[in-house]
Amino acid sequence: MSQLPPDLPRLRMILAHLDRQIAENHTIGVYLRLQRDAVREALARAEHRPPRRPSRAKGGGALPGFTPLPAAGVGFVVQQKRTPTGPEPALIHLVDCSMIEGRPHRIRADEARAALTDPNVEACRRCRPDTELGIDLA
Repeated sequence: MSQLPPDLPRLRMILAHLDRQIAENHTIGVYLRLQRDAVREALARAEHRPPRRPSRAKGGGALPGFTPLPAAGVGFVVQQKRTPTGPEPALIHLVDCSMIEGRPHRIRADEARAALTDPNVEACRRCRPDTELGIDLA
């Protein structure tokens, strides 16, 4: 979830949905908790700024206030892969890894470190975020 809406009702609805999903899906619980935390942070930011009028600009594009993942630098992302037989373990990558597929979710170093302790989360074997974090997974 790289872009979140700026308004309170939709943020609250997304937060309630993620809380239900976490309760119902243990396998992807780590990933959903990271998503929920991002929504809570966005909700806190939205509650502390004055309401804005929705823009009537035509066309798509990113919502104001949301930035895409940076092209390079030390940072971490989590990638969840779904297959016809169910979800595969989530992967943690360095933000500039060439093996990232789909829409990854940016996470902080402490979140990446905590996620790598979960048996349903793996470190990318190419970019080795565990090495960057000083974790020995061998």
